[in-house]
Amino acid sequence: GVLLLQASQETQFMTRYHGFLLLAFVAVWTWAAIEPSYPHDWLLENYLVFFFVPVILLTGRYFRLSRLSYTLITTFMSLHVVGSHFTYAEVPFGYMLQRWFEADRNMYDRLVHLAFGLLLAYPMRELLLRVAKAGGVWGYALPMAMVLAFSAFYEIIEWLVAVRVDPQAGLAFLGAQGDVWDGQKDMLLAFLGATLTMFIVALINWRYDPKFTADLRASLKIEHNDKPLGEEALQEMLKNTRNDSP
Repeated sequence: GVLLLQASQETQFMTRYHGFLLLAFVAVWTWAAIEPSYPHDWLLENYLVFFFVPVILLTGRYFRLSRLSYTLITTFMSLHVVGSHFTYAEVPFGYMLQRWFEADRNMYDRLVHLAFGLLLAYPMRELLLRVAKAGGVWGYALPMAMVLAFSAFYEIIEWLVAVRVDPQAGLAFLGAQGDVWDGQKDMLLAFLGATLTMFIVALINWRYDPKFTADLRASLKIEHNDKPLGEEALQEMLKNTRNDSP
């Protein structure tokens, strides 16, 4: 009976813990939506929320991530909506960080970009391991590459939006605070966060997974029947097409 109860809980669309995470995020989002400092910037920042939260909820019916991954995602999204309430350049905690690090700018923006890699690299790794079967070295390298790619993509979106909306809202959304290298620094912090997370995950697997070293070696092994791709593969496809044609 206990086993059946556990099985039914695992197959539920939303467990009690998932519901707690959702309610916690809704509470933070509701607070952030009440009288934001710059309503136009709040709307721009929340387009990501309006898109990704439904995607996460819908895909959870067919492909459920671990509790750890959902916790990390919820934490990052909460940090993001806090920034949307004040704008990233004016979050009070960012001024506190500015004093601690003796920086010349509000540091909340830097914190969230670091958190992007630190918190989301693991869910990306879980996705790659389970869907793309990217084990071994690639299970660590590809999440770092994905974080860097998504960071670059977001910087491009920021630029495209900032040049098309009201200048004041665009500057608040961009959050560069006068730093011409802001985008590059943000991407670097995200990459460093992802690197740290993958290093920690690798240490845990090295300590507890007896197949850790063997998996790393196997992921770099080139099979004896390996063939070049490109024009060789195209020629093979054309040959097969001709053979299959009546």
